[in-house]
Amino acid sequence: MTREMLGSVTLMFAAMSLIPLGDTAGKLLTGTHGLTPFFVAFSRFAVGAVLVVLILGGRVLWPLFRDWRVWLRAALIAAGIASIMTALRTEDIATVFGAFFVGPLVSYVLSIRFLGERVSRGQSVLLALGFCGVLLVVRPGFGMTPGLGFALLAGVFYGAFLTTSRWLSDIAPPRQLMLTQVVLGMVLLAPMGLMDVPAFDGPITGLLLLSGGASALGNLLLILAYRRTGATVLAPFVYFQLVSATLLGWTVFGTFPDPLALVGLALLVGAGIGTLALRRA
Repeated sequence: MTREMLGSVTLMFAAMSLIPLGDTAGKLLTGTHGLTPFFVAFSRFAVGAVLVVLILGGRVLWPLFRDWRVWLRAALIAAGIASIMTALRTEDIATVFGAFFVGPLVSYVLSIRFLGERVSRGQSVLLALGFCGVLLVVRPGFGMTPGLGFALLAGVFYGAFLTTSRWLSDIAPPRQLMLTQVVLGMVLLAPMGLMDVPAFDGPITGLLLLSGGASALGNLLLILAYRRTGATVLAPFVYFQLVSATLLGWTVFGTFPDPLALVGLALLVGAGIGTLALRRA
């Protein structure tokens, strides 16, 4: 492994740890402090917007904000974050991430249908295996809760967001596209998010900054890693989020997935890495 690749992998591990950390702070806000999921989601985009504007130094491609496709992309990620915050209010973070990882599967199907990507028989088998992993985590009809339903919904929105991001990848630099998603996400969530503004104190303010800051920094590190090294090399490390979420759930909340959910999480990781390996073959 070259020094450049090692640096990119390090960035990926940092990014995949920061994003679940932001969701852990969000779970503390909604579950322990009683904030509404919409306000937490709104504040996450607001903090992210400030950070990205500072990083870009005020350089903004304003014509992007007139493109309806950019608004659609922002609406998908805003709906996804609001849904996952709702799920985290009641559910274990590792289980939520397991259900949420239906997103790459949804993206794969949508990319085949709308972007013309081709799929092999082996990839189809691994896609089905990954879906079985999601089913083991969620177990529809066998004690599935509304919270897990929102986690699945978040994954569907995120899968559509990923496909839309591929569709629009050539219209602007990645950091400019990220600016549009955080600014427009904040605008779209404001009507619901600002309906119930909490009384701010030290812990709430700190957790809001941690939730938005960790998520934004994680996504920026992800973009930086992908600029240094190809996505096909780094994409398997995305599944480290499941490991991070499991460890954070155990450390912060004292929860751990049951054996069946662990099997499902392992299937998800295996199917994801296997699918990417077939793409490179």
